Amino acid sequence: MTTLVTGSSGHLGEALVRTLRAERREVLGIDVRPGAFTQLAGSITDRGFVRQCMRGVTSVLHAATLHKPHVATHSRQDFVDVNVTGTLNLLEEAAAAGVAAFVYTSTTSVFGDALIPPPGEPAAWVTEEIIPVPKNIYGVTKAAAEDLCQLFARNHSLRAVVLRTSRFFPEEDDNHVIRDGYADANVKANEFLHRRVDIEDVVSAHLLAISHAPSAGFAKYIISATTPFSRDDVLQLRSDVPGVLRRYVPDFEAEYARRGWTIVSGIDRVYVNDSARAGLGWRPRHDFRALLTRLRTDDNIRSPLAREVGSKGYQDRVFRDGPYPME
Repeated sequence: MTTLVTGSSGHLGEALVRTLRAERREVLGIDVRPGAFTQLAGSITDRGFVRQCMRGVTSVLHAATLHKPHVATHSRQDFVDVNVTGTLNLLEEAAAAGVAAFVYTSTTSVFGDALIPPPGEPAAWVTEEIIPVPKNIYGVTKAAAEDLCQLFARNHSLRAVVLRTSRFFPEEDDNHVIRDGYADANVKANEFLHRRVDIEDVVSAHLLAISHAPSAGFAKYIISATTPFSRDDVLQLRSDVPGVLRRYVPDFEAEYARRGWTIVSGIDRVYVNDSARAGLGWRPRHDFRALLTRLRTDDNIRSPLAREVGSKGYQDRVFRDGPYPME
């Protein structure tokens, strides 16, 4: 009963391997880069390497990818090779090997321009029913890989689950206005209201997806922290987040004042995790209320697993104007 984890030297991949090892489950980590949580180094674009790795595997957690931060430093062909062809290699070899469950780590970035309402319109209430409108090669290739998963579930009886994760990276924001206007912890706490998730909860969703995939056939879920807001709030959220938040978590103001923090005035989207909680039995532990409780005792807002994995970065070099270059 071996689980193959792709991208095991990366942020999520390491967290998955750490957790599987802690549970004393058989795991094989693969990555193009050697690392403490990678048993075999090689590329998922290499069909022979993928075939070798698939021997004896019963489930696949496919977290390897080129990310949005690579858009400015890698070619479109690089994205197609890794995110599309690499995923196809894994799917074909998993189907041939009789793998029971294939879990693909996707991203809420696939929604793209569908997340940007016109000025004056309500914030987007983002569920799985929203049709993606990818706005860069990253989103396009992640959406294509999702479709490949669905194809193999339908035509090759490979049980597949796609998890569209929201932000869980620890690096500072790529928007210099946000970086200059808020403390980093303030930014991340605010995002737990509508667009962030702790890596511990991302890992738990992946492990639940393994056990649910055999009965799911194909399923697609948004993985983000549980928002305190309701769909009725979307108009007011565009311009008055503090006013809405006072109705749900009124004690946030005292803690934010103590720290000199600020709640963002308006948001343009809210990721909704209802389907994942219903379909996977997922119970995310880290949301805005939980963070506020920890803040009151000056505890770290990140989970122990997030702190263990730490910050990986995305590039091999440091850039002057942010954590990575913009397209």
